[in-house]
Amino acid sequence: MAGRLANKTALITGGNSGIGLSTARLFVAEGARVAITGRNQQTLDEVANELSHGVLAIKADATDVDALDAAVAATVGKFGRLDALFANAGIGGTTPLGGTTLKAFEEVIRTNLTAVFFTVQAAAPHLNDNASVILNGSVHTALGMPGYAAYAATKAGVTGMSRVFASELAPRGIRVNVVAPGATRTPIWKGAAPTPEAMQALDARVSSTSPLGRMGEPDEVAKTVLFLASDDSSNVNATEIFVDGGMLGARMGWAIFRG
Repeated sequence: MAGRLANKTALITGGNSGIGLSTARLFVAEGARVAITGRNQQTLDEVANELSHGVLAIKADATDVDALDAAVAATVGKFGRLDALFANAGIGGTTPLGGTTLKAFEEVIRTNLTAVFFTVQAAAPHLNDNASVILNGSVHTALGMPGYAAYAATKAGVTGMSRVFASELAPRGIRVNVVAPGATRTPIWKGAAPTPEAMQALDARVSSTSPLGRMGEPDEVAKTVLFLASDDSSNVNATEIFVDGGMLGARMGWAIFRG
C-alpha cells in the first residue's frame, strides 16, 4: 500500500537529530524522497546510512543564507521540485534580563527566526503548486517562561510569519502551518540537563506541568508534521497546532495541581 507521501519530495532542516530526525524517518516510511540538513557531518552520515533509500544528507548551517540556497539547489537537483518543507532547525538558550549579552540574544534570533525566513525564501521558487510548508514553533509563544525572552520572541515571530507566508503563497495553493511542540524529549535539553540524573529531575519537573503528566516524544510531533505535509490536511492553512499534551490549553489540569 502506498504511503501518505508517496511520490513526494520533502526538505527538512535540522533533520539529523530530535524532531527533525523523527520526521525524516516517518517521511521515508510514508514513501517520501527526503533531504535533510544539519551542521554535524557525523550525525548526517549516520542518518543517511540508517535511512539510506531516498535520503540526501546535506551539511548546511541554517544561519548561512548561501548554504541554504545550496541545500535547496542540491535537493532540487537530485529529486526535482519540492512538495513539502519542514523548517525545523533551531536552538535553545536562555536570555534572562540583566544577564544576557547582545551576541547571545542575536544568536537565538538569527537561528530561530531569521534563518526560518530565508529557508522559506530559498525553497519557495521550487515548491510545487499545492505544496505544504511547516514551521517549527513552540508553547513558549504563550508560556511566559522566565529567562526565555529571545526564544519566545522567535517562536512568536515564526507564527506571525507563517500567516504572512500563507497569504503570499496562497495564489499557488501552497499551505503554511506551524507545529508547536511542548516539552519534548530531544537533545535540546542537554544544556539544561547534561547528566542522566539531571534529565530525570527535569523530566519530573516538566511532567508536573502537563495534564498528561509526561513529556512528549519526538515521534508525536513528527506525526503531526506528517499530517500537515500530507494531503490529509489539504484544507488546513495558516494554523498553529500545539502538540503539548494540553500544557497551554488546560493549565488547571496540570499534574502538579492534582497533588
